[in-house]
Amino acid sequence: MAASTAGSVRVGLLGAALLAAAVWIPSASALIEGLYCGTQICYDVLGVSREASKAEIGRAYRQLARKYHPDRYQGEEGEEGQQRFLLIATAYETLKDEESRKDYDYMLDHPEEYYSHYYTYYRRRLAPKVDVRIVILVTVCAISVFQYYSWWSSYTEAINYLTTVPKYRIQATELAKQQGLLNRTKEKGKNRRSKEEIREEEEEIIRDIIKNKIDIKGGYQKPNISDILLCKIILFPYYLCAYVAWYCSWVYRFSIRGEEYGEEEKLYIIRKNMKMSQAQFDSLDDHLKQTFLERQLWVKENYEVYRDEQEEEMKMKMAMDPRWKRYRRWMKSEGPGRITFIDD
Repeated sequence: MAASTAGSVRVGLLGAALLAAAVWIPSASALIEGLYCGTQICYDVLGVSREASKAEIGRAYRQLARKYHPDRYQGEEGEEGQQRFLLIATAYETLKDEESRKDYDYMLDHPEEYYSHYYTYYRRRLAPKVDVRIVILVTVCAISVFQYYSWWSSYTEAINYLTTVPKYRIQATELAKQQGLLNRTKEKGKNRRSKEEIREEEEEIIRDIIKNKIDIKGGYQKPNISDILLCKIILFPYYLCAYVAWYCSWVYRFSIRGEEYGEEEKLYIIRKNMKMSQAQFDSLDDHLKQTFLERQLWVKENYEVYRDEQEEEMKMKMAMDPRWKRYRRWMKSEGPGRITFIDD
């Protein structure tokens, strides 16, 4: 009876030991080939416990690296030493980083989450080494530089074109004569210059007058540094606060208090009805804007009447256009689907 009891006790102790081993020692299914240290435990590779500090892990790695460095071996032993050295390096790379070590410990404790471990491992390995914020900043700066350069090119192209237009050229010449700028180009004596030099200086004076006096709007207007993408992103909180304040003021003034619209507010509503951007609306002639105000197009009903009139006028122009008539005759007589033989 005593022997039976002792045997039962030994069996119970053995079961408890096996249970403790199952709890503290990772199962074989937790070790996945191709992830981290493969079928070996990284802690065992370095000879440290799971509670080891970062300093202990580093010290163990340096000792093993000196011992198994490939330069210490030759031939077949060198290949084995190299494989061992790579395994030690992999174990150290896995355990030296807090996030990587945390993921590895999670894999040991939760072997059943097979696909999740693969995802976590390769997500970390394939993650870009460069900070994403730096990439975004460099991209935004590059776009802003290209944007600013393109605007300056368009503006320069517009100025070059306007200097060739007789209307603006004559006006600029008259202004230059009134300011006495052209008289300075005619010098006598030893300082007398060639006709080509005088002509180039006059062109530059006329160009500067056109650049300073003319108001170019729309896509060819003078570029403003605050309009590039980088400045807009930086100033976005300011623009957002300004818009919210403007919108609240609009609602309070015109919806609650019932104030009448001013000229600026009327033009804003007209632009919204026409679905035009600010740059497109600014490029319109002042006379046309005055016509909009006279017809009270900020009122929706008046704008709908104006829109229908414009559509009818466009249809009449197209009907009277000789090119449009020829196109309709061609579509009626031949059309794109008719097969004909044309002599060369």
